[in-house]
Amino acid sequence: MAELRLEELSAKTIVAANNLTLRRGQEQFVTPPSYAIADAYINPSTSWPRVVLDGDTVVGFIRGNFDPEATQEEFRSCVWRVTVAADAQGTGVGKFAVHALAAEARDRGFERLTALWEPGDEGPEQFFLRVGFTIVGQTQYGENIGALGL
Repeated sequence: MAELRLEELSAKTIVAANNLTLRRGQEQFVTPPSYAIADAYINPSTSWPRVVLDGDTVVGFIRGNFDPEATQEEFRSCVWRVTVAADAQGTGVGKFAVHALAAEARDRGFERLTALWEPGDEGPEQFFLRVGFTIVGQTQYGENIGALGL
């Protein structure tokens, strides 16, 4: 892989982000990037959407949310979406994206980054644990709440 970099969404990268393919079985755990992209424009003051590029190729998408006034603590500084193309999984793309989001959260004065995920064999739990999140609770819907200290 070339050196990874983040880029804000553009007309060119939105299409590529929306067309990222996942491994079989992962679709049930991920909302399509187009939902997060649309939400980013509905809530531009709190949303932080970025694509991950390897050279000129979009290999990932991450959306963070920064809202210090959110009533639920887990939504103040959080990973809202992270998607990595199937052929780029396991190469450090997701870790790079989450660490970049964590750096942005730290720069904004937050002390932790949270993520919510649905438990399941094909789900993202092992990924989040490997990049440093610890499970700190569950939502009323049974999703795990993970936290990464900054």
